[in-house]
Amino acid sequence: MDIKFHLPDFVRHFRLNLTLAEYMSRFPDAFVDGVKIGSVYGCFPNMTWNGGRFIQGNMDPRIIREILSQFNKRGIPCRFTLTNPEIKMEHLSDPLCNAILKAADNGMNEAIVFSPMLEDYIRDKFPDMPITSSTCKQIEDFDELSAEMEKDYSLVVLDYNFNNNFDVLEKLPHKEKAELLINPCCTPACKRRGDHYRSIGRSQIACTQHMMKRTGTPYIPEPFECQCMKRTLYQTVDSPLHISPDAIYNKYVPMGYGNFKIEGRSVPDVNILENYIYYMVKPELRDKVRLDILLMLTKDFKYFK
Repeated sequence: MDIKFHLPDFVRHFRLNLTLAEYMSRFPDAFVDGVKIGSVYGCFPNMTWNGGRFIQGNMDPRIIREILSQFNKRGIPCRFTLTNPEIKMEHLSDPLCNAILKAADNGMNEAIVFSPMLEDYIRDKFPDMPITSSTCKQIEDFDELSAEMEKDYSLVVLDYNFNNNFDVLEKLPHKEKAELLINPCCTPACKRRGDHYRSIGRSQIACTQHMMKRTGTPYIPEPFECQCMKRTLYQTVDSPLHISPDAIYNKYVPMGYGNFKIEGRSVPDVNILENYIYYMVKPELRDKVRLDILLMLTKDFKYFK
């Protein structure tokens, strides 16, 4: 059984993720048997449909195509986080979002969705693009979650409050379609989570509109204080939401779960690397692999071959 890890951000963590992919191809025996990169998720700057984490800026279309190409030629899908809960009908025609999805629409790259309206639009305009149901939906009812598993999604990212609820996980249908967020920084049953997603969504839309005005001034996102987002891996391991490597390989995989999401789109590379080492590498080789990858990152490592 393949054990697929879905990694954060094909833009911010581009170099780290390609280095990891190269290392895995050269030294597969350093990793737990069956481990693969299932996808790298994220969005390009200034995409109105983006949700979950706020991103801004501009990017040359040639760089966008090159990023997609570098992952795709290694067999790694890019999954777009199109989870903005504030999307309205007028945003469906966003030229940048449509152009990027058109460039990515090769049957390999994927979309993570929240809004039913945007989901319908993507299914109509980009019918070959696999669709993942987002954890941002916060589905916490078992019957509702079971119904979601029956729908035409390639994957359903479970609400992290189910992470260690084995009464639910044992009974859930289509476990092969479930994806578990294994290192959440958020607090259990956070009451502000939906508000945070909506705040990020409004800021993403406002930022796009600001960029169109070409004022030359940076956009300041809507303030929303959340200290949880700054937590490192080892500040979350005691959380009741945390899923350990031992649990993945000895409990979840034998139950039929094979898709695991590592969050961290907005945190430094060094924290993300530690997550990769912690979850994917054989325990006795963690120190060696960590040092090897750090050395590769400090050299003029050639990806483009």
